[in-house]
Amino acid sequence: MGIREWPVGERPREKLLSSGAGALSDAELLAIFLRVGIKGRSAVDLARDLLNTFGGLRPLLEATQQDFCAARGLGDAKYVQLQASLELSRRHLESLLMRGAALTSPLLVRRYLSSHLRDLPHEVFAALFLDSQHRVIRFETLFTGTLDAAAVYPREVVKRALALNAGALILAHNHPSGVAEPSEADRRITQRLEEALGFFDIRVLDHFVVGDGEVVSFAERGWL
Repeated sequence: MGIREWPVGERPREKLLSSGAGALSDAELLAIFLRVGIKGRSAVDLARDLLNTFGGLRPLLEATQQDFCAARGLGDAKYVQLQASLELSRRHLESLLMRGAALTSPLLVRRYLSSHLRDLPHEVFAALFLDSQHRVIRFETLFTGTLDAAAVYPREVVKRALALNAGALILAHNHPSGVAEPSEADRRITQRLEEALGFFDIRVLDHFVVGDGEVVSFAERGWL
């Protein structure tokens, strides 16, 4: 039976319109993205097959172009469409963050930083530069390293903060291992940055460590 022959309340598109996207399963959301199935399989059936093949929604969304396009029912056109959708999502988060004060939206800050840093294969050290009212000026990657380390130079961070006329910073870096627990080295460099920036009356409001599914806040730990 095709999806068009299903009861209206069970069709993914109609279900989304009546109950919102949050009411749909991963397979139903993916089926809307796929639009059509393949011979003998509805879009929802195909979506379930793909989720089983890749091991879930996240591995599917993060698959390489080669692996994605090799799957039954997918191809270059769908890969391009997916990448555009993911980038739209990241830019939407950024536009939301730019509208208001960063400190009034801690969950949004977490989601934004995680979307940019979580899946990188190497360590990256970045910062949200804020004005004196804690509104976002810019997000920038400052240092890129290896699998487990990125050299951070406080002098360069200070120079960039002054160039952007920032009044405060939210620091962030990822742990490619997936474990978000900060190391002693993380704590030491944060203290050095706090001291160096403080000399110019630029505050470090927080430092987030992004892992796999977890984001640790220095401020929440009482370390800032």
